[in-house]
Amino acid sequence: MWTSRNRARYDRSKLRYPSDLSDDEWALVAPLIPAGKPCGGKRTVIMREVMNGLMHVLSTGCQWRAIPKDLPPRSTIYDYFDLWTWDGTLDVIHHALYEKCREQEQRDACPTAAIIDGQSVKSAEKGGPRSIRQVTMRARRSKARSAIFLSIR
Repeated sequence: MWTSRNRARYDRSKLRYPSDLSDDEWALVAPLIPAGKPCGGKRTVIMREVMNGLMHVLSTGCQWRAIPKDLPPRSTIYDYFDLWTWDGTLDVIHHALYEKCREQEQRDACPTAAIIDGQSVKSAEKGGPRSIRQVTMRARRSKARSAIFLSIR
């Protein structure tokens, strides 16, 4: 419900971009981002800015080349996106935030039930629609392959 408390909580007008992380959101995400490699140079990029750039692309749907100039370079943001997708960091962040949302609603962290309709089950079978069609439809045979047709000649 949009109460005055909620309006203040969801107000993003004080942020540079609506997709930027607020301080509270960053406090949840920051511990989930892996530290830099122990060997090699010190990390020079600000991780909050990388995350803001990634959130900008994901929330606006803009092209990588259209990332605003005041965010890190698109190659940096894309490289972190690629790395975090590969090593599972984005999955960890998503799962942690998902559980946090469920706990705020005073629900179990993991859902205990799911609803699946018959249409979803049919289209999700191995092989998809082609295998369903073979099972549900009668096989069609040409007259040339029929034994009766061959015996008539």
